[in-house]
Amino acid sequence: MVETSDEWIMTRTGVKERRILKVPGKATSDMAANAINLLLEKRGISAEEIDLIICATVTPDMLFPSTACLIAEKVGADKAFGFDLSAACSGFLFALDCGAQYIASGVHKKVIVVGADKMSSIVDYADRTTCVLFGDGAGSVLLEPAEDGETGIIDSILKVNGTGAEYLKMVAGGSLNPASVETIKRGEHYIYQDGKTVFKFAVTKMADVSEEIMKNNKLNGEDIAWLVPHQANARIIDATAKRMDIGSDKVMINIHKYGNTTSATIPLCLSDWERKLKKGDNIILAAFGGGFTWGAIYLKWAY
Repeated sequence: MVETSDEWIMTRTGVKERRILKVPGKATSDMAANAINLLLEKRGISAEEIDLIICATVTPDMLFPSTACLIAEKVGADKAFGFDLSAACSGFLFALDCGAQYIASGVHKKVIVVGADKMSSIVDYADRTTCVLFGDGAGSVLLEPAEDGETGIIDSILKVNGTGAEYLKMVAGGSLNPASVETIKRGEHYIYQDGKTVFKFAVTKMADVSEEIMKNNKLNGEDIAWLVPHQANARIIDATAKRMDIGSDKVMINIHKYGNTTSATIPLCLSDWERKLKKGDNIILAAFGGGFTWGAIYLKWAY
């Protein structure tokens, strides 16, 4: 579709494969529901036990009702409430921190956070700067009170800066530029990205916040079991690991398999590496996304 090659893509992004949801009538909520059903089966609980579903996404099935509502219906979580959260590629971190507050307050006992995006629905496959990057996917986690009082989410740093809006955005489809024949002709319902500017900010901000959360908690590279970075670009991941002074053997990387699935990248990494995680492992989650949004979460693995 575009003039490129496997070598060009791999050298600049690290992407080898991607998954695309092409089943007619299937959307973000379907991928999310599948991820949640797998999670419930693994945990051995029913959907009726879920108190809250938070869905991080920039590709909701529709503007309303929320994708979380549709997910709850599809998995049978008829006692839960839910809502969507939009923070682009940082969405899962923002949703995870939000869900943790409901647990910490004692209001809820079981909260599901799902990151899901059907990025193929907003990608222009004639635009080489974006079409080689993004894939479709979903991943979910279950939050529950930490019984030992030592494991779980320890600290978080989350940030936004609206000056980045012009560099990574989808121009049309909202209240500013409602859908019209003109917006469609101009291709304004696709992702627009100023790649060089976004890369520059992402390299700096994702590394900065990861280093900051380590300093705040008196951690060094040797203390960290795993870095779980947003899978946007292999070079951004490498720069973050270098700033944290950790080796590549402690970095979760699956961008070569899935590409950038936006809100789904971090939970997909946790799923792929789950068998290697040990109780008490110090883990740093880090992300950067459109907005600009970015952040890091420090947690101790609970199982």
